Order: sequence, then C-alpha cells, then structure tokens
Amino acid sequence: MENAGDTRDASHDSEAGHGSEAGHGSDARDDSFDVVVVGGGAAGLAGALTLVRARRSVLVIDSGSPRNAPAAHMHGYLGQDGESPAALLARGRGEVTGYGGRIRAGTAVAADRLPDGSFLVRCGDGSVVRARRLLVATGLVDELPAVPGLGARWGRDVLHCPYCHGWEVREQPIAVLADGPLAVHQAQLWRNWSERTTLLAHTWRLTAEDRELLAALGVRVVEGEVTGLAVQGGRLTGVTLAGGAVAECRALVVAPRFTARSGVLTGLGLPTVVVERDGRAIGTCVASDPATGATALPGVWVAGNVTSPLEKVPGAAAQGVSAAMAINTDLVETEGRRALEAHRAGAGAGV
Repeated sequence: MENAGDTRDASHDSEAGHGSEAGHGSDARDDSFDVVVVGGGAAGLAGALTLVRARRSVLVIDSGSPRNAPAAHMHGYLGQDGESPAALLARGRGEVTGYGGRIRAGTAVAADRLPDGSFLVRCGDGSVVRARRLLVATGLVDELPAVPGLGARWGRDVLHCPYCHGWEVREQPIAVLADGPLAVHQAQLWRNWSERTTLLAHTWRLTAEDRELLAALGVRVVEGEVTGLAVQGGRLTGVTLAGGAVAECRALVVAPRFTARSGVLTGLGLPTVVVERDGRAIGTCVASDPATGATALPGVWVAGNVTSPLEKVPGAAAQGVSAAMAINTDLVETEGRRALEAHRAGAGAGV
C-alpha cells in the first residue's frame, strides 16, 4: 500500500492546480485533492472518471473487496453482458488513471470535517489525505442466512438476483429458502425463469394466503428446516433437511440482509437508516437525494449500493456519474463565488 507521500506522477502534476479553491494553477499537495472517492467499484470508478474528465484532482481509495467478487460474470450491462466484474473494474481503473486520477489500495476508516468545510480522510495504514469533497461508494455486505455452506457457493449456485443469474439457471430445479419476508416474492419472481421452482418453508411461517398463491403458480412447498447443502462433482444438487431428507435443486435462492459499509461516515454524523420492503426490514443504507446522491452533510455524496441496496451494476455506475456531476457543479459554483468576492475586493481597493 502506498502512503500519502508516494503518490506523485507526471500526469497528476500536470493537472495539479485544476479545481483548487483559488482557481486553476494554484498550489496542490500530494495529500490534498479536489475529491476523494472511497470505494473503487462500478459506482466509485464511474464517479472518478467523470470527475477527472472535468479536470478535478481525484484520489480513489479502494479496499479491493467488491460485493460481486464471487461472481464470474455480470449481466444486464449494455455492451458488457457476460463480462467478469474483475475485468470491468480493471478497465475502469485504467481509464481513471489514464486521465491523471490516483488509485490507492487501502481502507478509509474515518473522516473528519475541518473548519473550512473540507475533509480529512484517515486510512487504515495511518496515512491521511485531505479532500474538498467526498464521494463514498463503499457498497454493502450481504449477510447470508445461517445455513452451513452458503458462503462458499455464494454467487455461483447460491443466488438472490434473477436478473443477474436467472437466465443461466432457466428451466432447472430452483429452490427458494424461506427465512424472511421476501421469500414468497422471490418464489414468484424466479418462477418466471423456471416452472421447476420450489419454496423451502425452512424457518418462515407461511400464511394461508401465501400457500394459496404458491399453489396457484405451481410452486411446490417443502416443509422442514434446511440444515446444509448437497454438492456432487463441485455442483449443487440439493439441500439437506432436518431428518435427513434431500430436496433437489441446481440453484438455491436466498435473501441476504443488505448491510451498508458506512463506517467511514460514522464520525461525520451520517448514520444508516433501515431499508424496508413491504413493511419489513431488509437491510440498511445511507440516506441521500435520489437524483444526485447528496447526503444531509454538505460536501458528502454517496453512490451505489451503500445508498441503494437493490441497485445493479449499471445503475450503480449511473449513480456514480450523477453524483460526480453534482460534485463538480458544487465546486464550480463555490469557485465562482470566491472569484467574485476577490474581484469585488480588488475593485474596491483600487478606488
């Protein structure tokens, strides 16, 4: 991991003054940036790319732990369908650095707001960097149900999003694990990709109305708590039930709890809020303006899954772009006000 003093390169130095409070061409420091982007996933990199193309000095701090790392492919991203998440991010990093942006491997652990409205970002290695504005795109953590073996197969044949994986398991036996309020909705949804969809009652109590709807859709309900996975030849073949029975499936659908990675914002007084679906809590997020990603604290924006837990890669990238445009507009307006104040002060002094 590089530290705050090891980030100099010629491409950045040529743009060093761009976006400074005093205007283009003023002094810049290697530990001070117009914008620090926390998180190097699709949202963070899309935001960083937009900002460096707006001639802003940008540092991306990336922990290297994207949410979709277990997935071999991503889908639904126009022009990128079937691409691996890792390849997309590698290409994105190259685009950002190609315009002079910086990318640092590491973890931003906290941020403090300084008296002048800028921010001091503290990293896990003890280094600090200063930012005029912050874009936080740290994503979320998928907290899986307490069934042994789920984590090892997450993103392969233990799934949650049909728009990401449904086509790949179409017409195969699909089982939906019922351990929360989304189970019946998930069964309805995945039924669209396979008529061989089963709901595993597990620990969730289904209502009579739930069971009637599932019966009408041809979704079979299997009673009994799920205790583990059955795997043969490296592939999921079913789930084991209490008592020893096995329910066949080639894909197991679960509903994780979506927990925002928001630790860097805690010290700034930006807590998470509960995300609900049909009146039930499904996770947490950082609240923001849906159009721009602006938070309740001036100077801080968020984008991607940290603020929109159900967003997919294309939407997360779009949010990063929207937030970056709002950040640049805010900087432009700030610079305009200060230039006008200086101009008036100079005009007054000359009288």
